[in-house]
Amino acid sequence: QVQLVESGGGLVQAGGSLRLSCAVSGRTLDTYVMSWFRQNPGKEREFVAAISWSSSSSLRADSVKDRFTIYRDIAKNTLYLQMNDLKPGDTAVYYCAAGRPRVPYTKNYDYWGLGTQVTVSS
Repeated sequence: QVQLVESGGGLVQAGGSLRLSCAVSGRTLDTYVMSWFRQNPGKEREFVAAISWSSSSSLRADSVKDRFTIYRDIAKNTLYLQMNDLKPGDTAVYYCAAGRPRVPYTKNYDYWGLGTQVTVSS
């Protein structure tokens, strides 16, 4: 089993920055992919970014590619999402996920956190 706990969300003005964290416990993640997704009420959960825990190779959605960075700290067993130049359209609940999906930007992950709210005001 893997437990994921997100933190770092909040209210920020457009153009500001936030760093989300996802604390991981329960098992080693050497073969896992870790990702961030986001979701607004009534909408599909949307892929944001993914990273291979072992190799640190990463993938980001086009909408965030120049503004968000995904990275992990193996020693702290923590996943991060650095979000810069935030826009009102980034407002959502952000979830971290762990698993071994065939395609990282699909929702086929084994474990999900409960999410953290990010609100960007204009």
